[in-house]
Amino acid sequence: MTTAPELASQFAAEATQLDEELAEIDMLVSQASTEATRHEARRVTAAERLAGAADGATAKEIHDLATQVTLLTRRAALMEAQLEILQGKRRSAARLREVIDAHVAALEALTGESSADGAASDGTGETVIPPAISRIVLSAQEDLRREIARAMHDGPAQSLTNIVLQAEIAERLVRKDPELAAAEVRQLVAMVQHTLEATKAFIFNIRPMVLDDLGLMPTLRRAARDRGRGAGIPVDFSSAGVDRRLPVELESGIFRIVDETLVAYLAAKPERVSVELDWGDALAVAIRATQTPVAVPALDAPERGADMPPALAAMMDERREAHQERVEAARRAAIVKLPGRLVRELQNRAATLSIATEISNEGELRLRADLPPVVAPNGATPA
Repeated sequence: MTTAPELASQFAAEATQLDEELAEIDMLVSQASTEATRHEARRVTAAERLAGAADGATAKEIHDLATQVTLLTRRAALMEAQLEILQGKRRSAARLREVIDAHVAALEALTGESSADGAASDGTGETVIPPAISRIVLSAQEDLRREIARAMHDGPAQSLTNIVLQAEIAERLVRKDPELAAAEVRQLVAMVQHTLEATKAFIFNIRPMVLDDLGLMPTLRRAARDRGRGAGIPVDFSSAGVDRRLPVELESGIFRIVDETLVAYLAAKPERVSVELDWGDALAVAIRATQTPVAVPALDAPERGADMPPALAAMMDERREAHQERVEAARRAAIVKLPGRLVRELQNRAATLSIATEISNEGELRLRADLPPVVAPNGATPA
């Protein structure tokens, strides 16, 4: 069986390896940044020379300038894309490093509390972690690495391959038809811009850096805006009270729960989705989707109490009840609900963070998380 110190040692080895990878990535980022700046400066200079070429310039001179602009555009685009990917890898690796540090801290706390909790021991006073838990923790790291690698391969890597092919096409056309090559260069630039946007979205989905920089509320506001814009559905976002920074695991957990809920609601194609935050001693979050019920034709019947034979009054009462049932059925059909499996996953995840969850009869997801006390700059807790 694996002991807590042994598991901590494995984490330490992982942390050391990550530190080496981060140092290497930092070096590559610095080199790529320098190269990207240099290539962009050369591209701008060449483009200005081509634009300012005198009318008396020969076709060969114009051809040479166009070829140079195309090659420099290709190189600048590739360097910019490579720099963006390297920066994304660095942020992901840094986040993984933070997670490992958190696990090490948790193991140290577990070792200190072993006697009080009755944790298993190997007879030397060291806490023993069951093999199943050790495998879960270690496999989680590999799953994270595997998922990032797969997403990078299927997304930005494929896009960069297409960019290279497009650049080669433009390079060949420069020799034959400079005007057509210029159109291909414009298409190449559009592909680079699209790839950069896709890479930024990929990084945001893995771990939005704005969450670390600015906190939960700005990150959720951006996610609501981008998700709604992508789905073509209005997403209303509001926050009441004074927001503040929360512990890393709490911010990450709430963000993931809200974001996945938002995606699930938008997939149902409602008319609107709303996200509401209410800051106080506890953070209350409400996410709901709204859909207008199908219109039920109005009931053409006399008002209750009208003077009519008893049999006719009873028949009118039955018609009113049937009409009310149709109205209620239409209202229920318009309720947008989360998939049951997703609800269970979100509830389990919330429970690990001590976040209370509730699903209303109207399909609204409500979260409530107790917030740590605000600590004054001098370290005291305000009264």
